[in-house]
Amino acid sequence: MGVVVNTFLELESHVMSSFFDGLTLPIYPVGPILRLQRDEGDKGLDRAREKEEIKKWLDDQPPSSVVFLCFGSMGSFDEDQLKEISKALEHSGHRFLWSLRRAPPKGTIVFPSGYDNPKEILTDGFLDRTSMLGKIIGWAPQTDILAHPAVGGFVSHCGWNSILESLWFGVPIAAWPIDGEQQLNAFQMVVELGLGVEIKLDYRKDFLSDDEVKMVTAEEIERGINSLMQSNSEIKRKVKEMSEKSKKALMESGSSHTSFGHFIDNLMS
Repeated sequence: MGVVVNTFLELESHVMSSFFDGLTLPIYPVGPILRLQRDEGDKGLDRAREKEEIKKWLDDQPPSSVVFLCFGSMGSFDEDQLKEISKALEHSGHRFLWSLRRAPPKGTIVFPSGYDNPKEILTDGFLDRTSMLGKIIGWAPQTDILAHPAVGGFVSHCGWNSILESLWFGVPIAAWPIDGEQQLNAFQMVVELGLGVEIKLDYRKDFLSDDEVKMVTAEEIERGINSLMQSNSEIKRKVKEMSEKSKKALMESGSSHTSFGHFIDNLMS
C-alpha cells in the first residue's frame, strides 16, 4: 500500500522528508503529471478558430511581455471586481491576455460562461483604450498559452494543476486564490518557496463568510502584476530553475521516474 502524489521531490522536499521516516504509508511523488497535448477536435471548428486566433495574437507580442489572467474552469468574479481588474491592467501598462468569465447565478453550480459583449461590464472605454495592448478571451487553452514565449507572467487562482503547468513552462505566478485548498497552494508558492508573488492571500486572518465581499482593489492587483512582470527578478530565476527540475524529475533516473519504479516494485512484491 502507499499514496501516489502528483508532485516531485525537488518541489516539495520539505514535505516529502516528513513522510520518509518509515512511520507512515509509503509516499510516491510521481509528478508533474500534466496534460500538455489537448485534442480539441471534438469541440468543433469554433474552438479550433479561437485557439488559432489566440496563438496569432501572441505571435505578434514581444517575448515575456504578456501577463495571462485565468482562474480555472470554475473561476469567475462579479462585475465590480472585474472593473477593478480592468483598471489595474490599464494602469499597469502591461500587455495582457485575460480569460474573462461570467459568474453563474448565485446558488447554482455550473461552469462560468463567456461574455457576448464585455463592454457591458468593464470600465467605460477600457477595450478601446487598451486595444493595442490586450486581448479579452472566454475559453483559454491554458497549456498552449503558458508554453508561448510571449507570456511572461500568470495571474492564477493557484489550483494545483495550474501551478504545475506554470512551473513546467517556467512562467511565474501572481497568486489570487479563490476557493478550497488554493489558499494553501498559494501560501506554499509565495511564502514558503518564493516561486510566486502575492495579489491577495487571506491566510493572515479568519476566512470571510460567503456573504462577505472579498473585493481586491485595483491598486493591489496592479502592484502584484508589476511585481510579477519585473524582468530578471529573483522569482523568475527560481521558477526557471524549478522548471528544469520538473522536467529532469521525469527523465530516466530522475526522482519521479525512480519513485514510480519503486511503486511498481512494491505492487509486484
